[in-house]
Amino acid sequence: MKHKSKQPKGQRQLKVGEELRHVISTTLQRGGFDDPALIDSGLITVTEARIAPDLKNATVFVMPLGGYNLKAIVEALNDQSFYFQREIARQMKMKFTPRLTFKADESFGEAVKIERIIKQIHGENE
Repeated sequence: MKHKSKQPKGQRQLKVGEELRHVISTTLQRGGFDDPALIDSGLITVTEARIAPDLKNATVFVMPLGGYNLKAIVEALNDQSFYFQREIARQMKMKFTPRLTFKADESFGEAVKIERIIKQIHGENE
């Protein structure tokens, strides 16, 4: 007999992803990195953590304040992913610590483009 989960499919992924996001954000705030790109980066926002259904891989979307040095920061975060994995293992109760991949969050740039288009359309109709 199969054990039925009380949570709908995908709920666990969302819950774990949100907790990952919180742990990574807290770790970034604490600092202690040896990479110059992270030391001089200022505030980095962790916008989302998407975790695979098997909970073994996660993609973490980030955006530095103002979007400055985005490429260097993402590379540095990927180089330091072991540091975040260690924090996740320490703070979360999981059978496996997910392998992390950091990516730039492009949604901010897309939102600016959409807003610009809407303003152009609105200005043309007046």
